[in-house]
Amino acid sequence: MIKRTFTFIIGISTFLCCEQHRDAQLNEVKTETSIMEKASFQPTEYVKIEHPEWSKNATIYQLNTRQFSEEGTFKAAQNELPRLKDLGVDIIWLMPIHEIGQKNRKGSLGSPYSVKDYYSVNPEFGDLQDLKNFVNAAHDMNMFVILDWVANHTSWDNELVAQHPDWYDKDYKDDFRPTPWWDWSDIIDLDFQKPEVRQYMTKALTYWVKEANIDGYRCDVAGFVPVEFWNHVRQELDAIKPVFMLAEWESRDLHAEAFDMTYAWSWNEAVHKICKGQADVNALYIYYSWNESAFPYNSMRMTFVSNHDKNAWEGTMYEQFGEGLETAIALSVIGEGMPLIYNGQEAGNAKRLEFFEKDPIQWQAHRIGKLYENLFALMKNNTALWHAKWGATMIKVPNNAESEVLSFVRQNEKDKVFAVFNFSDQPKTVTFKERLYHGNYSVFQSNEQIILDDNSSVVLKPWEYKIFIKK
Repeated sequence: MIKRTFTFIIGISTFLCCEQHRDAQLNEVKTETSIMEKASFQPTEYVKIEHPEWSKNATIYQLNTRQFSEEGTFKAAQNELPRLKDLGVDIIWLMPIHEIGQKNRKGSLGSPYSVKDYYSVNPEFGDLQDLKNFVNAAHDMNMFVILDWVANHTSWDNELVAQHPDWYDKDYKDDFRPTPWWDWSDIIDLDFQKPEVRQYMTKALTYWVKEANIDGYRCDVAGFVPVEFWNHVRQELDAIKPVFMLAEWESRDLHAEAFDMTYAWSWNEAVHKICKGQADVNALYIYYSWNESAFPYNSMRMTFVSNHDKNAWEGTMYEQFGEGLETAIALSVIGEGMPLIYNGQEAGNAKRLEFFEKDPIQWQAHRIGKLYENLFALMKNNTALWHAKWGATMIKVPNNAESEVLSFVRQNEKDKVFAVFNFSDQPKTVTFKERLYHGNYSVFQSNEQIILDDNSSVVLKPWEYKIFIKK
């Protein structure tokens, strides 16, 4: 009886141990499953590329070599580098440097975006050594040079047309064709479904980084070329040196693995419409909402009031923005985005530059240049105004005239800026809600010392702005 009872107890104990072991195993499986499930829901960084450190508080300057000087050469442009450095320029974007096609050329000199040879230097500008000298001189002053690259299309007489006619896109008649729906009659499209085209273009892009030590590219109509091509190109270029890549396009997809910065076309259009009386400040709320919510964290957008396209087809910055010009310029620097100057803006250029002919800029000292210089200095020294992961997100400060007045704060642990912009032709006395704007400030330009609290208001003239810098 005792033996049978003992055997029964042993059996029960063994059963209980097995049950406990099984439960423990089940708990381990559940824990591992839970960890795996949680991991699958963890957010990941969308931007996989590393921005060059020197881009964190950079400005960018578009240089049209043909119109930048009377000579229209790299040598003449090189002489102006100290002036650009004093202005606060960091990245110099050289418009296309290559030899221009003759066949179906527009105007007597042609468009620099009609490339005859990707390995050439346009003799109008100088030679390869002149370009290298320009880049080296810029580097000596801690500035960086990117080249304008036209991957989507070539001139009709590019060397590839004769050597590899099958590399080109064709129309329904099997003829070469310009980019569909546009009036770009001086160019024809490449076919990026051909691996050979991608290989050739990648080698050409790496050539200029190796040979001329350039620092990256501004890529023309980047959205007309497959994203996966650009993703691969970025890997090839970064293997040589850290580069900066700007896409002439407005798409979040390009930020993941290829481009540091895309165009803020919709910012430009919103501010333009506001300044022309065709929209109110709500157009900017839409832009900034999309920029914060749809575009990835740690991406950069290029904000601008003019570039070669706008100047040539829509007129000077005065024609585009009127009395709101300086307010628009200030927002392009103080708001989120890397500010661009198109050469001549700093001289108050009041004429449309010819695009297919020689039409040099008339240089002069001008208040617009001084404004840019002061704004750039503020941006560089105030970490809240830096770009991508280094800067601070704009936070809207509600006010009593939100359809006409834009007000926001950018702040981090070190710095804070409170900015108020009157985008209307009427004077405004602006009061604010919430407490985010409270603080002791110095006023940009005037250096007036001011305390802002619940009882404060800001008086603005038509098209006036005020930037308050935390003391």
